[in-house]
Amino acid sequence: MDAFTPTGRTTVRRLAKRGVYDKAEVYAILDEGFVCHVGFAIDGQPYVIPTGYARSGDQIFLHGSAASRMLRSIGEGLDVCVTVTLVDGFVLSRSAFHHSMNYRSVLMLGRARVVEDAAEKMTAMQCFTNHILPERWEEVRQPSEQELKATMVLALPLEEVSAKVRKGPPVEDEGDVALPTWAGGSPDRTLPLHAVLISLRLHRGFTLAYGASTCYISRAPCPIRRILWTASTGRNCTG
Repeated sequence: MDAFTPTGRTTVRRLAKRGVYDKAEVYAILDEGFVCHVGFAIDGQPYVIPTGYARSGDQIFLHGSAASRMLRSIGEGLDVCVTVTLVDGFVLSRSAFHHSMNYRSVLMLGRARVVEDAAEKMTAMQCFTNHILPERWEEVRQPSEQELKATMVLALPLEEVSAKVRKGPPVEDEGDVALPTWAGGSPDRTLPLHAVLISLRLHRGFTLAYGASTCYISRAPCPIRRILWTASTGRNCTG
C-alpha cells in the first residue's frame, strides 16, 4: 500500500485538510528528524520521554541502555504513542491569536518488540549510526559483544500512523491587514530563526512580501536581507 489507512485513533480531525497519510511523505518526515517522543503509561502514570530513533523500512528502531525502565516496560508489550515533529518556520500574524508555526509531524501507535536476533540488532545499530551521519558506520569501530549486550533495541512496526502538516503564510483577519505591523514567516527552517527575528525587530522601515512558498525582506540591513533573499530566490543579494 502507498498510504496508511486512517483509524479512529489516527484520523486527523482538527483541520483535517492538514492530515497526511501518504507513506512516502510520512517516511520523508521521519528520515529528516532525529528525536522522537515516546508516550506510555505505567500503573496509570503517563510518561513522555524524548529519545533518538531510526527508520528501517516499515518500522522504527529505538535503543538505549538495557537497564532503561522505558525500554524494558515497552518491551513487555505496553501500548506506545511515538511522535516526531519538525519545525519549518515561525508564522507571525498581525494578531496574537493567529501566530503559528509551519511544521510537519508524525504520530505512530502500536506495540514494540524487543530485537533479540544478534544480526538484526547489529543492523539496527547501523541504522542509528548512519541516520546521524550517512556512511558513518563504515568509518568507525562497530559495537563489541559487550556493548551490544549493554544495549536494548526495540522495533515498532509502522502500521497505525498519520502525519499533520502546516505550511504557508499567516492567517489574517480582514480588519487586521491594514495594521502597520510586520507579518510573515521564515522561508527556511535551517536559518537561525531567533537571530533573524530579533534582528528584524531591532530595525524599522522594512516591509516583507510573502510569495507562494517563501518570503523575503525588501528593506532591511544587507546581512539580514542577504540571508532571506538568498534562501528565497537562490540568488545572491548585492547592495
